[in-house]
Amino acid sequence: MAQRIITLITDFGLRDSYVAEMKAVILGIKPDATIVDITHEIEKFSIRTGAYVLASASRYFPIGTIHVAVIDPSVGTKRRPILIQTSKSYFIGPDNGILVLVAKNHGIEHVYEISNRKLMLPRISSTFHGRDVFAPAAANLANGVSPATFGPEIHNIVMPEFTKIRRRKNMLVGEILHIDGFGNITTNFGETELNQLKTKTTVNVKLKNARLRLKLCKAYADVEPHEPLAVVGSHEFLEISINQGNAAETFKIREGDKIILYYS
Repeated sequence: MAQRIITLITDFGLRDSYVAEMKAVILGIKPDATIVDITHEIEKFSIRTGAYVLASASRYFPIGTIHVAVIDPSVGTKRRPILIQTSKSYFIGPDNGILVLVAKNHGIEHVYEISNRKLMLPRISSTFHGRDVFAPAAANLANGVSPATFGPEIHNIVMPEFTKIRRRKNMLVGEILHIDGFGNITTNFGETELNQLKTKTTVNVKLKNARLRLKLCKAYADVEPHEPLAVVGSHEFLEISINQGNAAETFKIREGDKIILYYS
């Protein structure tokens, strides 16, 4: 069996021992595990940001990689721990939407509720499922345990608003996923939605404070400095940007705001 990589993405930070405890559990079950930290600096409790970063980074890992995502403000409640098997990778975490954005892109094949107590730590804290449930699941999966062994297959998982795109008459309604350090506004639209618009040169956009007709560019410098543009960014999401400027500040946009694309 080929060696599987286990990645970790959390909002734990590195000040405390939480990340080390998760790694210790993984290594205790699979001593030769290859563990890669995507990031532990996701904004606290920001499921949307965690989902975006996971979707962005995971596409570059080898087939069979096991991704563990723990941004889990409802830990200890009735929200379910789940394992999603896709055509490319495995995703482990809470059923709060953090796994859905990337899993949909990869092609969901099966979803299992993690309920087999034999594949968890003997003592399970109600506040640290990352260590007691998700880390053991990843390690056991890397050891070759069948996904179906973790629990029953389920078909109804949480689908947060940031994973949805709605079509209304001549428009597509989506959401702002992320704003990067340059002020680029990353939407949840991709190539599929742009193809629906049947345009290759311009995009008609409505933000909460502006209506824009933007040139659809290949690079930021395709327009003059300080001019706005639309571009499919390096993570394959549509961005609203300003060349050498800050689009989020200019248009007063925040993550979670709605965005509408109009048909020409």
